[in-house]
Amino acid sequence: MTRIYFVRHTQADNTDRDGRNRPLTENGLRDRALVTDYLQGIAVDAVYASPFRRAVDTIAPFAQSRSLAITTVEDFRERKSDSDWLRDTDFESLIERQWADFSYSLSDGECLAVVQERNLRALTEILLAHAGQTLVIGTHGTALSTIINRFDPGYGYADFMDMLHRLPWIVRMDFDGERFVEMEKIDPKELS
Repeated sequence: MTRIYFVRHTQADNTDRDGRNRPLTENGLRDRALVTDYLQGIAVDAVYASPFRRAVDTIAPFAQSRSLAITTVEDFRERKSDSDWLRDTDFESLIERQWADFSYSLSDGECLAVVQERNLRALTEILLAHAGQTLVIGTHGTALSTIINRFDPGYGYADFMDMLHRLPWIVRMDFDGERFVEMEKIDPKELS
């Protein structure tokens, strides 16, 4: 059995429009302890992350506490927001439309189908490389939600909107080889 703990990053500074290098807020830096505390009693073999700073920075204290390197995987990155994103003031309508039609995107952004495909491709590679191990993967809300949707097709727009306010958020998934077995959603703030 391979067990993966997907860790959605803590609160990021959304005033910084550089998606790749967006830092965590003071609250986000503080809340990393919730992730470390939750994972502390778990024997983890390897740590992976999206290359985006907020995903890496969220799991860094845990990885450092175990002397584990964080391997970044480009395909675990968040959805590419397009240049029209900042002009679109109706965020919820855009997100609802994307969840209703996984192939929909604005001008030069990514649709959810593309995000899901590349995240699942990266997940499959990791499952093959780490059979029988326990891993932590630092990730993002949209990326993680599309992975959940692959294994739970009922997970959709309303679930995504609910998850937006869960920072950090952990989803444990178990696999037998590449076959999905089960998942558990964990809100570290509810445990503290």
